[in-house]
Amino acid sequence: MRGRFIVALTGGSGAPYGLRVVQALLQGGARVDLLLSPAGRVVLAEETGWDPQGEGFSEEEVHPLTGWHRPRRLLGDPQRSFWTGGKEASGELYLYDVRDVSADIASGSTPIQAMIIAPSSMSTVAAIATGQSGNLIERAADVALKEGRRLVVMPRETPLHALHLENLLTLARLGVKVVPAMPGFYHRPKTIEDLVDFVADRLLRAAGADLSLSPSWQGLGS
Repeated sequence: MRGRFIVALTGGSGAPYGLRVVQALLQGGARVDLLLSPAGRVVLAEETGWDPQGEGFSEEEVHPLTGWHRPRRLLGDPQRSFWTGGKEASGELYLYDVRDVSADIASGSTPIQAMIIAPSSMSTVAAIATGQSGNLIERAADVALKEGRRLVVMPRETPLHALHLENLLTLARLGVKVVPAMPGFYHRPKTIEDLVDFVADRLLRAAGADLSLSPSWQGLGS
């Protein structure tokens, strides 16, 4: 599978879902442009054991004018196995500075197949629903909307109040695929990984990725 995807992880429990999506895309041979919000970095480290020190930028990667970091190619770094799930992967992974609104993915002229935000905090949902572009995650999502590209959001909050629901409805009316973290059980999951794969599979399908992580429903008695 080829293609270029943006994957963003923001605040809210559920980082393993986003990580699994990145792993599957890389194993499938896609390019992944990775965005981590400040809260998303904290949650990723807390829920997966990811070491943020291993993803630090060097001084050479800092733009002298803006102070933002240039996109960093991560495949081949010491944490390669973390992002590829410990498997062989032909895809490329680039880490972007979430502050860098001058990045190539902030422009509609950059061809992107789809953007997946998993997990998506409700503040991120609200920002996208109201057309804000305060950081690169919000800007890239706004670009996906204006260019008519696939945008997939996995909201992470419970219970949901009326504003949450109204913002999600706004996104759905704009064509955004809203894929809550709701694992199924008809495939008789035996591990946490089976449950994570179920949701990651739905995220990838919504993004148009030709990948399968979980069995499809075959009907009763099949």
